[in-house]
Amino acid sequence: MEETNQPPPQNILTDPESNTKNDDNEKNKAQNPWKLLTSLNGQQRITFVAAFLGWTLDAFDYFIVVFAIPYIANDFQMEPSVITGSITVTLCFRPLGAAIFGLLADRYGRRYPLMIDIILYSSMELASGFAPNFTVFIILRAIFGIAMGGEWGLGAALAMEILPPESRGLFSGILQQGYAVGYLLAAILHYAVIENIGWRAMFWIGSFPALLVILLRFFVPESPAWKAQKNVSESTGKTWLLNTKLVLKHHWRRFVYCVLLMACFNFLSHGTQDLYPTFLKAQLGYTPAQVTILTVVANIGAIIGGSLCGYLSQLYGRKLIIIVSAILAACFVPLYLLPRNFGLLILGAFALYFGVQGAWGVVPAHLNELSPSEFRGTFPGLTYQLGNLISSSSAQIEAKLGERFTKNGKPDYGLVIAVLTLIVIFLLVVLTLFSREYKDIDFVEQAKQSAIDNEKDEAEKQIEQENEKGKVIVEDINIE
Repeated sequence: MEETNQPPPQNILTDPESNTKNDDNEKNKAQNPWKLLTSLNGQQRITFVAAFLGWTLDAFDYFIVVFAIPYIANDFQMEPSVITGSITVTLCFRPLGAAIFGLLADRYGRRYPLMIDIILYSSMELASGFAPNFTVFIILRAIFGIAMGGEWGLGAALAMEILPPESRGLFSGILQQGYAVGYLLAAILHYAVIENIGWRAMFWIGSFPALLVILLRFFVPESPAWKAQKNVSESTGKTWLLNTKLVLKHHWRRFVYCVLLMACFNFLSHGTQDLYPTFLKAQLGYTPAQVTILTVVANIGAIIGGSLCGYLSQLYGRKLIIIVSAILAACFVPLYLLPRNFGLLILGAFALYFGVQGAWGVVPAHLNELSPSEFRGTFPGLTYQLGNLISSSSAQIEAKLGERFTKNGKPDYGLVIAVLTLIVIFLLVVLTLFSREYKDIDFVEQAKQSAIDNEKDEAEKQIEQENEKGKVIVEDINIE
């Protein structure tokens, strides 16, 4: 890579102006998405495919519950709002998984923890289909939440670290839309299976992602950025535990900020999606076929929006694209929920998902670029999932409020979803305005730069210690 295209090293990340790039050659690269798509080598391509499939199938397994809520409620003889508690439990346990698997990934590499994670969530999905009662079901969903919490951070870190910086925006958008593709697959399965075989069969089918481990084991290389960071740590004599402590000490403000940012992101996505099928079925009375059509069209909008906006973020910056996408989503909230005409609802769902997932398409690149090199296996996933924890009760809150505020004798889920969505979009825009972005950073160079920073820190620490000793000696002499 030419010198003019080198991203800023870690030691200048504290300057928000230092990441501004006006290099025409780099901009021309970003303006040719087809060239970016075809420029990857074999290892980069297969790694990205593995990360994309992992997130797709993880989301697919999660959304099976969303589509099956009315049927599970009927089988266990409970209200839908009680069953949505299993979604809340899943979201609550995701930060634990992000911490466990993230720390393992920072210490032992990305590949093997990711393989263990996929096996765990696949087995829990299979077991969920055999749950004899709601108590067993919710325990299994809690364990599934641990596994789901680990997958996104590991997969995103592995993919973003192996890709060239100039293609990171485009592939960030595509990667995040594994979430929408998973939703889409769950919607299709809901249409094909649930009325004919029952909700349990959806979970049995959802266990097949375990086969992805074969691809990870034999064809996906370890992250070059993690290898570089490991070499730096070994050369400086710093242990994994010490690196973790130093990162928490020096970057805790950034960590807290990212948690709040991801809380808004997660409330936006879960708040507009998790209860939407129930809204369509229970409040509007649509059939499973109509619900499937709506969700398919909406998620096509999500896939287009996320991929396009991820690519545009490489041209115009992460912050600007997040803000524009969020405002676009806000404009279409009324059309997403208020019409009773099926065609208008389809248009509103397409446009709103385009905006919501357009903002989300920037997230994998943005969070990984904000992450300290020593902590990238943990930082993106943990901040993401802690944000999820804060917003984990979104579906349950909407269900409860919808059941309280009725319209024509039915829960008014639509009004509640609309009001809460607009509030969250406002908060997301405000928080994004205060964000930084480092979209040109090279992760391998960042790891190498951390060694220089560590040496400077050690030198400064020694000077401070010597100065303290000198002060003590002078004080002793004066006393004598």
